[in-house]
Amino acid sequence: MVYQRAALKAESKEKLRGGEGTAYFSHFVEGGSHAHVKLAAEIKLLPGDSIGYHQHVDETEYFVFIEGNGTVNDDGKERPIAKGDVMITGNGASHGVHNTGSVPLVINAFIITNN
Repeated sequence: MVYQRAALKAESKEKLRGGEGTAYFSHFVEGGSHAHVKLAAEIKLLPGDSIGYHQHVDETEYFVFIEGNGTVNDDGKERPIAKGDVMITGNGASHGVHNTGSVPLVINAFIITNN
């Protein structure tokens, strides 16, 4: 199945997971419309914006960093990230993301449930 970019559902969320600023979403598919897929989306964070630190239980989230750079809190450890990096968080681990760069941080995000 092909989903055209122009047809993707767009939305924004303020202070996502307790973070700062706004997270802009372009959903690849509707959450729950495909087995085990809770989220499949591009997320854009403007400079200074963030996704707050949060836990993933009974699911795994995959982040593929497409553009920009920043820092992540990877289960309590601060790490720099840049274009091309991948972050995987699951099995009760936690994470957060902060755009510390001067351009938008673009992430392809996928949350896959274990059940």
